[in-house]
Amino acid sequence: MAELYLGLISGTSADGIDAALVHFEPQLQLVAGRTYPWQADVRGKLVALGQGGNIESLDELGELDVQLAQCFADTALQLLADFGIDKSRVRAIGSHGQTVRHRPAATFPFTMQLGDGNVIAERSRLTTVADFRRRDVAAGGHGAPLMPAFHAAMLAAHDEDRAVLNLGGIANFTLLPATSTRASGTVRGFDTGPANALLDAWCEKHTGKPFDANGEFAASGICIEALLECLLDDPWFALPPPKSTGREQFHLRWVESKLRRGSLFDESRPADVQATLLELSARTIAAALHANQPDTTRVMVCGGGVHNPALMARIAANLPGMTVESTAAHGLDPDFVEAMGFAWLARETLAGRPGNLPSVTGARGLRVLGAVHPA
Repeated sequence: MAELYLGLISGTSADGIDAALVHFEPQLQLVAGRTYPWQADVRGKLVALGQGGNIESLDELGELDVQLAQCFADTALQLLADFGIDKSRVRAIGSHGQTVRHRPAATFPFTMQLGDGNVIAERSRLTTVADFRRRDVAAGGHGAPLMPAFHAAMLAAHDEDRAVLNLGGIANFTLLPATSTRASGTVRGFDTGPANALLDAWCEKHTGKPFDANGEFAASGICIEALLECLLDDPWFALPPPKSTGREQFHLRWVESKLRRGSLFDESRPADVQATLLELSARTIAAALHANQPDTTRVMVCGGGVHNPALMARIAANLPGMTVESTAAHGLDPDFVEAMGFAWLARETLAGRPGNLPSVTGARGLRVLGAVHPA
């Protein structure tokens, strides 16, 4: 019977915990996948922290770390119960945690994901691999993105240049040159800027809905080109890879500061601002791909944004001549690619194999990632 690994992640949007149970032999298969929403009060804390808010005390930080870990452990156990899977079949959990700060360019670089792996292992009674990003940061890397090694293992092609686009809270690329011409280490990956995080935040503020279902709110507006140019002026977009970002960089206060610039814009047309934020994502994604792998044939999209037809249409329009399609066309459920990836990273760590790619993160070399907490 195939050995199972269980991946857990709560992404930048903090809309819930994605849980994926997979096996890798003889080939990758998603055995079970489900998203479990955060309680409203917990999500509120996470969104506020992710957008640059501060926590009141070390006691509060410590308690939140444990609270989230308990939620991750309970999610893992709930997934197994919901699908009738015996816990004894699971070799390990790979838990990403919840990013609340990501500062790889600080004087003392760091990244912080909450959800203590000790607590997950103790509560679930399953070996848990957690805290994947900090070793790469310690080695001089950005600690992100970490999915390119998984993408390369699962989605590279012999005869065409491909790109994997993750449309989470933040958009990021994995660039996969054709394996027939690729030299070792030339897989690249980097964040391109905001995706769902800004769209969700603006939509919730102006409609009360947590996300823009089917992109209908954005589709009802018109892109404000002058505002778009103002947003595109942010120096972060001009930085070369490797680079990474998060809610602490692109958040509602950032948008509002642009709206106030020179009193040129206001919030009286919120649907137009939503359309502009959508176009910001599409254009920065396209610009990044044209600059870094212009001969791409196929763009395979995963993450929550794959369900936003307005966003997908604008991305395709900005990438003429390229096929833009869901990873589902290649056997990977787009909603669980990242969770599957952290299950894969746990497997690599337990086997003593590196999980980062220095060509992606900028680290000084290959590193085995994560801390192992035995059952």
